[in-house]
Formats: sequence, structure tokens, C-alpha cells
Amino acid sequence: MNLETKWLEDFVTLANTRSFSSSAHQRHVTQPAFSRRVRALEQAIGVTLVDRSTTPVGLTAEGQLFLVTARNLVEQLNESLGHLRGLSIANEALDIVAAHSLALSFFPPWISRLQQGLGELPTRLVATNVGDAIHVLREGKCDLMLAYYDPFATMQLDQKVFPSFSIGKVTMLPVSVPDEHGAPRFALSREAPIPYLAYTQGAFLGRSVRMLLKNDPLRLRLRTVYETAMAEGLKSMVQQGVGVAWIPDFCIREELKSGRLVRAGSEVWDIPLEIRLYRCSLVHKPGVEKLWRQMMELPRDFLQA
Repeated sequence: MNLETKWLEDFVTLANTRSFSSSAHQRHVTQPAFSRRVRALEQAIGVTLVDRSTTPVGLTAEGQLFLVTARNLVEQLNESLGHLRGLSIANEALDIVAAHSLALSFFPPWISRLQQGLGELPTRLVATNVGDAIHVLREGKCDLMLAYYDPFATMQLDQKVFPSFSIGKVTMLPVSVPDEHGAPRFALSREAPIPYLAYTQGAFLGRSVRMLLKNDPLRLRLRTVYETAMAEGLKSMVQQGVGVAWIPDFCIREELKSGRLVRAGSEVWDIPLEIRLYRCSLVHKPGVEKLWRQMMELPRDFLQA
């Protein structure tokens, strides 16, 4: 099988643009020439990579899998050429995608603690929702993903292809502003309807709350008055006294300590979650390989935030 590097670069470009014309423009060739090169790649490896029946074009299942390999090969080649040209990748930043709440409140203290054990660790962080983060990881567009562990496997990440480290435990708490006596203004035990600040339908944390409430009569007394996908957004609305919401404890430690927020219910309403750091084993970026080896050598309790 004879593969040309430019074919791999063509395929990666097409996966990014999902357009033959845009890709040809970026690759500085005519569209017919670009299309022939993609066909040549498919013939060389013996599978169809591109689904040409859709607009914009998509990737077949084989194409999705090969995309990670193609990106990896192109990156390795560029890194090798960089070495030959005397360029250093010692300080190359790791691209990390993370769920919004983890990016804002969890990541800064965790990465700071990790660097105490490993030394300087340049990173680039992008906050997004869990679904988009998984898509970015699957396509090899990031080095690492920081996300809540899904015990029900709806994330559909093969553990062999996407290994992970458990790096933290978190508890989601129902919280409210206090009344003049320091008790929750919107206690879950009240019989009257309770103004409820909810996560939107597609939010991972929202699914965890819905599973908790699924078979409990409490859900009939919760009156949704606001929805957002972000925990920090719900926290702000709780602080305004609008209603009650389930918030990860690392987002509200200071507010609970100062009494600006209080529990709205007992520990029976708590939701335990696990935080994990994921990578794709098909990607062999030197910085990721080094970090993974170092993390495997650290005590497990050191990795836990």
C-alpha cells in the first residue's frame, strides 16, 4: 500500500471543512484534483472514507476511525520535521476540552496541584458541553478531555481506545438562599410548589438530577422557572433568590461556608459524581504520552482533587 502524505493532509482538511470546494481552496489545488487525491487515498487503504451522499459531506464509520490515525500521522511527521529543523516541542501546550463547570471551577486548582508534582505543564483549555467535548476527542481535535464519568455508558467511549484517569469526586447539592433565620428559603420539604432552576435537556448534569427525581413525588412540586446548560448560570440565579438548583459542591464551597447559600435538603438529595481525564490511545503526541506516564507514576490520592 503506497500512501502519500499529502493525501492524509487532504483527508484531514476535508474532515474539518466537510466541503470538497473549500478543502481544495485550502490545499491550493483544483477541486477535481483534490477529489482524485481523496479517491486515491480510499483506493490505497481499501475502504470508503467519505460519505458523498450528504451535504455537507460526512465521514463513514471507517472514515471516523481513520481520521484519528491520519491526524496522528500528520502531527507526528510535523513534529519530526520540527526536530530536524531545530525546533523544540518541550513547551508545546496540551489542548484540553472540558465541561463548562469543570473548566471554570475545577480545572484551575486541579492543574495547579498537578503541576506541583509534575512541574510546568503548558495547556490550552476550551470549555464546551459534554457532547461536543466527546466529539472533539473522537475526531482527534484535542489531546485530553475533562468530563464527568458516565456510569450508564451513554458517552459510548471504548475504554481501550479512550483510557481515563479518575481525578476527582464531586457531589451535587440542592441549594437555596437562606431566609432571615438562616434556613433555606426554598426547602425541598415544603408542601407548596418550589421554584426550580433546571439544566437544559441535553446537559449531562441535568440528566443526573432527572434520574434522582424520576420516581420521587418531589418532582411534582418542582415548578421550573429557569433553564440553562451551565452550573455557573444556575448558581447565579440561585444567588438572586429565584429558586432552588442542584450545583456541584466545588462551585459553591465559599458560598456555603459564608452562609450566602445553604442546603435546600438533607444528604438524601445529594448526587455523587466522578470526574475523569480522558485521552485517545490512537494519538501519540509526545506531550500526552509523557503526561500519561507521569500520572501513572503518581500516587492515586495525589491525582484526586
